[in-house]
Amino acid sequence: QVQLVESGGGSVHSGGSLRLSCTASGSFVSITSMGWFRQAPGKERDLVATITSGGITDYADSVKGRFAISRDNDKNTVILQMNSLTPDDTAVYYCAALGVRRAGQWDNVLWGQGTQVTVSS
Repeated sequence: QVQLVESGGGSVHSGGSLRLSCTASGSFVSITSMGWFRQAPGKERDLVATITSGGITDYADSVKGRFAISRDNDKNTVILQMNSLTPDDTAVYYCAALGVRRAGQWDNVLWGQGTQVTVSS
């Protein structure tokens, strides 16, 4: 079983910054990419940013230039640095592991439990 543990959510004033972390653990051979999705009340869960095992990144247009996704020294940990936050960024943020390869099994996506980010005006 693969587990995704998230941390770093909280409340911040408009214009502030937050840093989210997610670590994958368990028995797996490889993970194609990791990333973050978010879901605001009454809205769909949408992509925020992803990063492949080779370091290729992808961002939603709404966060380009403000958010940065990266990996730390642990290749199974993904970081999302969020700057210049606005109330439109308020949502539950979910860590995702994409393309998880385990012995005799392939998982398209595995989700963390989510962490709340609240940006006040």
